[in-house]
Amino acid sequence: MIADRLDRYIARNVLGAILVVQVVLLGLDLVITYINDLGDVEGGYGALDVLIYLLLRLPWRFYQYAPVGVLIGALIGLGSMASSNELTVIRAAGRSLTRILWGVMKPIILVVVALLAIAEFVSPHTEQFAAAWRLEQQQGAGAVLTERGGWQREGDSFYRFGAIRADDTVLGVTRYRFDGHELEEALNARRAVWQGGAWQLEEVAVTRFDEDRTRASHYATLPWETSLSPAQLNRLLREVESQSPSDLWAYARYLSDQGQQATQPLLYFWQKVLLPLTLASLVLVAASFVFGPLRTVAAGTRVFYGVVTGLVFKYLQDLLAPASTVFGFSPAWAVLTPTLFCAVLGLFLLRRSG
Repeated sequence: MIADRLDRYIARNVLGAILVVQVVLLGLDLVITYINDLGDVEGGYGALDVLIYLLLRLPWRFYQYAPVGVLIGALIGLGSMASSNELTVIRAAGRSLTRILWGVMKPIILVVVALLAIAEFVSPHTEQFAAAWRLEQQQGAGAVLTERGGWQREGDSFYRFGAIRADDTVLGVTRYRFDGHELEEALNARRAVWQGGAWQLEEVAVTRFDEDRTRASHYATLPWETSLSPAQLNRLLREVESQSPSDLWAYARYLSDQGQQATQPLLYFWQKVLLPLTLASLVLVAASFVFGPLRTVAAGTRVFYGVVTGLVFKYLQDLLAPASTVFGFSPAWAVLTPTLFCAVLGLFLLRRSG
């Protein structure tokens, strides 16, 4: 009974500190981004609309700041207990360091469950809705949902998409079809509309390349036979980073089936799937700062080292991401390497202190 109460007390302190840190980080980010985005105010898109847009993006920003929030929150929560000698009393009462760490990990499990739910079910939809709402305020109904565009391959055809609207209408479809190494046909359509479970191209110009001549044709409408659904096109044209783990996995499989590299979607997929290990390793580092060599320094100094560690962790992942493409190793290792480094560092410092 006493052991359970101690676990709850430790968990309450750590979870409370994490939530406070997250609120502070989100508040600072909201204020800074709001001031910066006021430069986009024009026409029907006013200062209040900027605020609404940023509030709609809060779930995604909450997810983005989670690793740093957990690290600093665990530092502050455990550090406050260490400063008031509560951890000393708990250990003097026979509580092992391992059991204290388990009490710290319990609220992290709740945080992980909440973050995975946000990443899968909430932030992809709020990000898409926020982008559509913002652009419709600026441009009117039927505004372009994303202007990312890009090239895609499907079989012997190569596509260039200009943009996709909030109503799943694709703007600026260009297709080059090859027969081996020879260009067979070039098609350009002003838009593609999804109707009755099939795509319909509108305002189409087709140029066919024969051995001795070229033939140009124009059509008001033309069926578009493709395996690409509106959902797949949204994955292709939306920002990869904000997509859900299931969408990222489906996108990576699609790229692999087309013989293309899937490094980027796999990288973000593994970042989200391995989030529990990432947060656990950061908590170990935070605990090692409190129980290890930094236990006698001021709380502000520990927080500073925690921020530096969080930045090093992020930059290491950012450096390993392109390295996985250059050197050909799995994107999972780009995520696991800094995670394992933090875990080993934390365990090493805790072992020295224990």
